Amino acid sequence: MIGQRGHASGAHFAFTDRWGGVSAAPYEELNLGGAVGDDPEAVRTNRESAAKSLGLEAGRVVWMNQVHGADVAVVDGPWGMGVPVPEVDAIVTRERGLALAVLTADCTPVLLADPVAGVVGAAHAGRPGMVTGIVPAAVRAMVGLGAEPSRIVARTGPAVCGRCYEVPETMRAEVAAVEPAAHAETSWGTPAVDVTAGVHAQLDRLGVHDREQSPVCTRESKDHFSYRRDRTTGRLAGYVWLG
Repeated sequence: MIGQRGHASGAHFAFTDRWGGVSAAPYEELNLGGAVGDDPEAVRTNRESAAKSLGLEAGRVVWMNQVHGADVAVVDGPWGMGVPVPEVDAIVTRERGLALAVLTADCTPVLLADPVAGVVGAAHAGRPGMVTGIVPAAVRAMVGLGAEPSRIVARTGPAVCGRCYEVPETMRAEVAAVEPAAHAETSWGTPAVDVTAGVHAQLDRLGVHDREQSPVCTRESKDHFSYRRDRTTGRLAGYVWLG
């Protein structure tokens, strides 16, 4: 199933859960990730089904080869046939009707839109990407296309919460030194990182104030894929486009 929320300005945001697809265990059902070991035909069918449910053409959805980095690509259409999908963790576009997609299974999916400028962006913010600044990089790329931070609408989707993302104390300290808002503690009292809180703090400092955060923790929700919980599992997707 897909939760879609439109904005009065014409921006569209959507996040999937794990149900309604054709993938078999351990990827059941709506796995949209093509690099996790699932049957490629099942992934293709799932992507087509998800796009159709959103009123999109599957061939007009741009995906990334995500590597937990800080590189951004500006796109004006899907990658060409036979062209390797570049290793980036954010994509931005000015093409109306072109949907940008981001895959996650605990990391924070970040969807961005400035409907006035006609610019949208999607970013994959795991712990490494949040620390290295993938979200600020995506916003800068959008500004380069005419967007203004004060007009950007931001939505973050289902992700592992700070109460569940346990890390060593040294790692928490390293992350918090870069982004203090990410400092967290698990529900059982051990060091943790809250990536989504870090992302929202970064957006706030950039002047992006129209923000909403999904209440779903992927590790806690059996309706969502979680790498930290299951290891071998599927991937959720977030989509953003301008109608």
